Amino acid sequence: MSPVPAMPAERPTHTLVLAILALAVGGFGIGTTEFAIMGLLPNMVDDLGVDIPAGGHVISAYALGVVVGAPLLSTLGARLPHKRVALALMALFTVGNLSSYIAHDYGWLLVSRFISGLPHGAFFGVAAVIAASLSSPTRRAHAVAMVMMGLSIANVVGVPFATWLGQQFGWRTMFILVGFIGILTLLLIARFVPHQDVRDGASITRELGALKRGQVWMTLLIGTVGFGGFFAVYTYIAPTMTEVAGVSEAVLPIVVALYGLGMVAGNVVGGRLADISVLGTIYWVMGSISVCLLLFAVAVQWAPTALLFVFLVGAIGSALIPSLQVRLMDVSPDAPSLASSMNHAALNTANALGAFLGGAVIALGWGYTAPALVGAVLAAFGLGVALISGRMDRAATTPEKPVLAASR
Repeated sequence: MSPVPAMPAERPTHTLVLAILALAVGGFGIGTTEFAIMGLLPNMVDDLGVDIPAGGHVISAYALGVVVGAPLLSTLGARLPHKRVALALMALFTVGNLSSYIAHDYGWLLVSRFISGLPHGAFFGVAAVIAASLSSPTRRAHAVAMVMMGLSIANVVGVPFATWLGQQFGWRTMFILVGFIGILTLLLIARFVPHQDVRDGASITRELGALKRGQVWMTLLIGTVGFGGFFAVYTYIAPTMTEVAGVSEAVLPIVVALYGLGMVAGNVVGGRLADISVLGTIYWVMGSISVCLLLFAVAVQWAPTALLFVFLVGAIGSALIPSLQVRLMDVSPDAPSLASSMNHAALNTANALGAFLGGAVIALGWGYTAPALVGAVLAAFGLGVALISGRMDRAATTPEKPVLAASR
C-alpha cells in the first residue's frame, strides 16, 4: 500500500513535472553547499586563520546539523501542510547560508553551517513525500528519484562552478550563490507545488511512532553501513587517483565530474528499478556495490580502467538512494515524512563511517586501495541486513495466509 495518498488521476502531468523541478532546484542548492566547501577548505582556513583540522570541523558541523535536524524538524512539521513545511525548511536553509557569507569569525561560521545543515534531511524527506503523493503508485520511486536528481546534478555542475567561483572571487561567494538558489527555490515552490491538506490523524506522536518500528531501523542500517562503502572510496578518491592510478592533479576535476555523472545515471536507473521491486533493487545494488568495489581495488592500477570504475562506483552507489527512500515510506505509512528524512541522516552517518574506516586503513599503511576493500565488506554487510529485513517482512505476512483461507 502506498504510504501517501495518490493525487487524483485528472491532475495534469505538468503539475507533477513543475513541482518536482521546484523541489529538485532546492536539492541542487543543498548538494552544492554540502560539497563545494570541501574544495574551498584551504581558502577558508587561510582567511579565518585556523588550521585544516579546525576547518574540517566546519564540514562536520553541517553533517551534525543534518543528523539533528532530520528527525527534529520533520516531527515539528507533522501537523503542517507539506508545502508550508518545504517553504519553511528552504527559508531556514537560505538564512543559514547567507549567515555563513557574513560570518566574520570561526565561531559564527561554525554555528551558521550547523544551521544550514538542519533542514537538509527534513527537506528531502518532505520533498519525497510530496513527489510520491503527486505521482501514481507505480511511479513513486521514479518521482522520488527525480527530486533527488538535483543533489546528483549538483555534483556535476553546482559543486565545480561554486568551487571555481570561490577560488576566483573569495570562498564566501559560494554562500551567496547558494543563497540565491535558496531564494529561487522558495519562489518555485510557492508557485508550482500544490497545496495538500494535512493527513488525517497526523501528529507529533504519530511521527515519532516511526522510530519504534524495527523495519525503519533496519532500513536506516542498510543505508548507514551499505552506503558507507561508497564514501570510503569517494572521500579518498583524489590521492587514490594521483598516487595509484598515476593521473595528474589537473585531471581530478574530470574524476569528480565522472563520479557526478555516475550518480545522475544511477539515480535514474535506481528509481526505475525500485518501481519494479523496492527490496529487489536494494538486494541487487548492495551486491553490485560490493563486487564493484572489489574490482575497483584492481582496476585503479591503470588510469583508463580507474576512470571507468569511478563512474561505475558513482552510478551503482547512487542507485540505492531511491529504493531506500521509498522503503522507509513503505515501512512507516503513517509517518512518512520523519522516516523519509531519516534516510539523509543515515547517509551522512555513512559518510562519517566510510571516511573514518577508509582513513584508518590508510593510516595502518595498507595503501590507497584498502578503502575500496573496506567498502566492499561494508556493502556485503549491508546486503546481509537487507536480506534479514526482507525475511522479517515475509515472516510477518506468512501467518496471515491460513486465517484468510479459513475465512473464505
